[in-house]
Amino acid sequence: MAAEVRSPRARYREQNRAEIKTAALQQLAEGGIQAVALTRIAKDMGLSGPALYRYFAGRDDLLGELIRDAYDDVAQVIGQAGEAATGDARATLHALAGAYRSWAVAQPHRYLLIQGTPLPGYAAPPDTLQRARAVLGPFLKVFAAGEPAEALRPVVAEMEAWVRKDDGVADWVAQHTGLPSHDKAAGTALAGTVLAWSQLHGTVGLEVLGQYAGMGHRAPTLLTAQIDTLADSFQL
Repeated sequence: MAAEVRSPRARYREQNRAEIKTAALQQLAEGGIQAVALTRIAKDMGLSGPALYRYFAGRDDLLGELIRDAYDDVAQVIGQAGEAATGDARATLHALAGAYRSWAVAQPHRYLLIQGTPLPGYAAPPDTLQRARAVLGPFLKVFAAGEPAEALRPVVAEMEAWVRKDDGVADWVAQHTGLPSHDKAAGTALAGTVLAWSQLHGTVGLEVLGQYAGMGHRAPTLLTAQIDTLADSFQL
């Protein structure tokens, strides 16, 4: 199939949108989500305020694009880590967790954009959910073959019920595992993934926020121990 030929106008528009997003990311890195200001971006680019609105309907529209980009970026990083993993399920789980942490630590402003405190009054784009699920998809495949410990049965039971009643969740699990919603392994996969996400977000989020400063451990050491404990609990 021949590559799509874009007009000079379309290329110019795409270039300007990319430049606006780059400027917004710089503001985000310097002062957090509250620092993103379209008027300052327009001034720095030599544009009028109204001209900038030809590219984004407003700050929420711009933030929505940054959120989509961040989710797509980390999903690609984690997906590549899963594809490159050559060891067993435990080794793959460590590879996925390590990729998640590395991305977040390298780009803390983007991590906090998607996992930090929501901006009051801001509603994320509807397609954000699918992008967030894409980030965690590779974890489903790892946990699908797990055997959860007895202590995890209540969590697994809730996940089994969730995947049976929510078609969107069922489709997500099936996409990455091939499991139908009535298969108990689907609930196991979902339980392990949710537990992994909570472990990752807790450990990585505290590191990104600098909460471990002055403490006597390294964040990677803590995360490795947590992932090993989780793997043990699923007999991976």
